Order: sequence, then structure tokens, then C-alpha cells
Amino acid sequence: MKILFLDQSGNLGGAELCLLDIAKPYSDRSLVGLFVDGPFKSLLQQHHIPVEVLATQQITVRKQSNLLQALGSFQQIVPVIINVIKIARVYDLIYANTQKALVIGAIASFFTRRPLVYHLHDILSKEHFSETNRRIAVTLANRFASLVIANSQASQTAFIQAGGRPELTTVVYNGFNPKIYQPDVSDIKQLQQDLGLEGKFVVGHFSRLAPWKGQHILINAMTKCPPEVTAILVGDALFGEQEYVQQLHQQVANLELENRVKFLGFRSDIPQLMATCDLVAHTSTSPEPFGRVIVEAMLSGKPVVAAKAGGATELVEHGVNGFLVEAGEPQELAQVINTCLVEREQSQTIANHARMTASQRFDVTTINQQIAQLLAQY
Repeated sequence: MKILFLDQSGNLGGAELCLLDIAKPYSDRSLVGLFVDGPFKSLLQQHHIPVEVLATQQITVRKQSNLLQALGSFQQIVPVIINVIKIARVYDLIYANTQKALVIGAIASFFTRRPLVYHLHDILSKEHFSETNRRIAVTLANRFASLVIANSQASQTAFIQAGGRPELTTVVYNGFNPKIYQPDVSDIKQLQQDLGLEGKFVVGHFSRLAPWKGQHILINAMTKCPPEVTAILVGDALFGEQEYVQQLHQQVANLELENRVKFLGFRSDIPQLMATCDLVAHTSTSPEPFGRVIVEAMLSGKPVVAAKAGGATELVEHGVNGFLVEAGEPQELAQVINTCLVEREQSQTIANHARMTASQRFDVTTINQQIAQLLAQY
């Protein structure tokens, strides 16, 4: 089967990392079409996956765009549609990995009569999308998609509640290679030394810096923790959220936490950085569709504390393989951090259990087999 994968982003988000793993088995008979150039293209090339940037200018419509703004982007979309239709004719299936890819892919599917699969990596709710964008996504998926793969039950439920046809959907979680999360001990020690983390209790936060990702909640929680607790924030602004980054720096300064909160920006050595942590925090203020960082922390053998909403509740069972706290509650988060600081042996037992179950539940080979079986029907 020859597959045309479509993705709107050139950056490395959770959806893109998931697509990378899905596309690998089809690298000799597929093409990944991107709408923007960027690091994702380079990563695909490193893994010898054919990739091409199909748009000559960026499509400016956003998740919260209204109908007028969506219509205003139509002239940007038309050349991409024409290009995708031309390319799709030599492929057996169109695989839309993001919402903009769904829009382009649905139209291409109509003109080429190629089946369309939509991989849903989002919770289609008012917190994340405008009513216009939710309606467009659901209408196109209902009309043109042969299959909607949701990355969690939370994403599936939101799609159906927004009017999506239940019979189109199936849930397939993201896959991971557990071996990646076993870095060399010498690398870990060197990182600890370079970052000044030796002798500290390190809480890691791995996400782009955005208000709904909740880095400010972790910073607030730090004021309720002993001085040896240090936080590392791995990530940076992606979608015009630089103002929030400035607010975080100001928050750290106002709370006099400059020596205890480290902004590391975007990094490629995530497994190594996670290995330096004593606890990984997930603090999203709105329901997370899946929560890749949660699974990555589990595979790294690190305790994880997550906001109790969305896909996180499908990954974490409180006190069994991690900890859950109410979203937006720094006091609760601080309590978990302080508990893990004091009861290290117990929290490590929980982390070890999480690593064992996550290695089985989210193994990329098994996940790819599930997806291959689904695609073989078309």
C-alpha cells in the first residue's frame, strides 16, 4: 500500500513524533507532505522517509479562527489543494495527521477517489478550537473519512460529542520505543554537572511554553517546596506565545526563584534530561488529548504527576503508576512533589511499575501493527 501522509506543521509536536513512527514501516512506498518547512522535515530525512513541502506560503488560519478568518485563508489553501490532488493520484490512501491536513486531504480524497484516514490528535472542544473549526473538522470527517483514529478515549469522546459519527472512530494510543529511554549513565552525570543539578531534587516539565500547558502552576508550586527542589522547563514558545514566556520569567523573578527554575528551551536530548529528573510534572490546565510526556516519563523510570483531565486519566492510575492532581491547583502539585521528596523509595516503586506496564502497553511495534491492520482494510 502506497500512502500519502499529510501534516500541517514543520515543528516537532506530539502529532509529528507519532507520525514519524507510523510512517517508518512505509518509508519505501510513501510520501510525507508538509505544509511548512522546519525541523520535522529534517527529522524525517534523517530516518530516510520521503518528505516534501507542498505549500509555498504558510496557511494562517488558527485553532480559534472564526468563519471570516477561515474564508480569508482560502487563497492560501487553493494551490496546496491542487498540488495534493496531483500527487495523491499515484497513492492508494491519504492519511491526514492534523486538522489542516484533514481539510486538504478531504478535498483531495473527493477528487481522486482515494480513501481518507484522519488521525485525531486533538480534543475538539471550545477550550482548544473555535466553533467554526470544530464544525469544519467534524463535517469533513463525517463526509469524507473512511476511518478516524483517535489518540485517546478522551479525543474520541469529544469528537462524537461534537457531532462525529461514532462508527468511524477507533482508539489507538501513541507508540514508543522503550530502548530510547535508557540513556548512558555517564551522559546523565555529565548533564547533571553541566546544568548544576547535582544534589538537587529535580522536577522536570517537558512541553512547549503555552498558557494551557501550565508552567506557571509548577512555578507557583515551587514556593511551597523546600529549597533543594529545582525545576527544569524544557521547551519554548511555538505559536505566538512569546508574551507568556516573558510572564513566566517575570513570575520567577517576582518569586525569587531564579536559582531554582531553569529555562532550557527546545532540546533534542529528552531521554537524557528526563533521566536527570526525580519527578516529571504534567500541568495542563485544559484536558490533554493524550500526553506523550507522561508515557515518556514512565518509560524513563521516573515518577510522574499529571493533571487529572483528558487522556492523562487513561494513562495514570493514582498511587499505582503515578500521581493525579486537580488541574490548576499548585497546592496539590506541591504536596505530591514534597511527598516524592520524602518518600523516595515508595515513589520509585510506583515509577518502576509504570515503566514495566508502559513498555508493554505502548510498544511502538504493537501500535504499528494495530494501525497496519486498520489501513489494510482500505
